[in-house]
Amino acid sequence: MKALLALLLAGKLGKVLLSGGTMLLSIFVYALSYGWAYAAGVVGLLFLHEMGHFVAARKRGLEVGAPVFIPFVGAWVALKTTELDPETEAYVGLGGPLLGSAAAYLCYLYGLESGERLWLAVAYSGFVLNAFNLIPLSPLDGGRIVRVISPKIWFLGLPLLGAAFLWKPSPLLLLIAVLAAPQLWAAWKGEGEAAHHITAPGVKLAYGVQYLALLATLALLAFEVHERLGG
Repeated sequence: MKALLALLLAGKLGKVLLSGGTMLLSIFVYALSYGWAYAAGVVGLLFLHEMGHFVAARKRGLEVGAPVFIPFVGAWVALKTTELDPETEAYVGLGGPLLGSAAAYLCYLYGLESGERLWLAVAYSGFVLNAFNLIPLSPLDGGRIVRVISPKIWFLGLPLLGAAFLWKPSPLLLLIAVLAAPQLWAAWKGEGEAAHHITAPGVKLAYGVQYLALLATLALLAFEVHERLGG
């Protein structure tokens, strides 16, 4: 009771209810199609992915909200500071896929050890979702990471997004394209070029290596689990 009162006095109860409520709603919606265990596992991985962004943002002293979930869309944490330098944006952007991928890998290891296919299925979803998020197109995490190198890399994400749409058409992919359009136009006009030019080459290289290594690892793991589950 005291803890509840303390949250209320701090003005955080609404945020807790919003985050927890949307998380439970997502589990319920996914469970209708895939079962409770799988739904809880996938939403748990989404939560850890978003907490990776949360922790990274807090380490940089940024104000950030609690995770909010939308079924069949995903989840996000809202940054109170919208104007970030490219390095900080890359740091926060990388935090989610790193923690989310690590959590999926633990599910993968447990699935191998226990022989339970459910854990392998959850791990596979985690690998695929985190890999998808690394498409180099803003507002996806990949777009936020590669911006530290050059916003023009976003144009490489367009054919990847188009391929994903041809493979599995989805309104979510169309929404991502709509959100990306203004930033692609700004990159085409050269806006924001000066900001990434001042970033040290060594910093760009470090983020580039981490980005490519994580993307390659997720692709290989997703393929391995896909084959292990019999396609």
